Amino acid sequence: MDFCVNTAGFHGGLLEVRRWMGIFSDPVEVVLSTAGLPLRLLWHGRRYTLGAEPLRWYERRDWWVEEDRAERGHGAGLVDQEMWRVQARCDGPGTPCELRTFDLVRYLPGDRWRIIKIHDALVEERGDD
Repeated sequence: MDFCVNTAGFHGGLLEVRRWMGIFSDPVEVVLSTAGLPLRLLWHGRRYTLGAEPLRWYERRDWWVEEDRAERGHGAGLVDQEMWRVQARCDGPGTPCELRTFDLVRYLPGDRWRIIKIHDALVEERGDD
């Protein structure tokens, strides 16, 4: 997937890129600093480097919908989800990329990450200023 160019992307077209915009859920590898802050994203074979300070918050989740029961002593990540908003640009050869805003969720235990939203990706496609 390549959000860095207007006309080329996953399976070679803007229509295919469009299906990834907005709210969805896709696995992503997140490289953390020693302080535990996201530094880089590895997603669909592309590397994205953060260009701004990441923002973290927590949201309640409907754990009872996804879990059969809550075992005593296993509460990390059960009730609250760790959410991150990061601004990153893709690295590599070609045209420099503008910052994109991604919302990430971190699932504990297991330290799994998913991209759940890309905020500003449609602006470029629609031609809005």
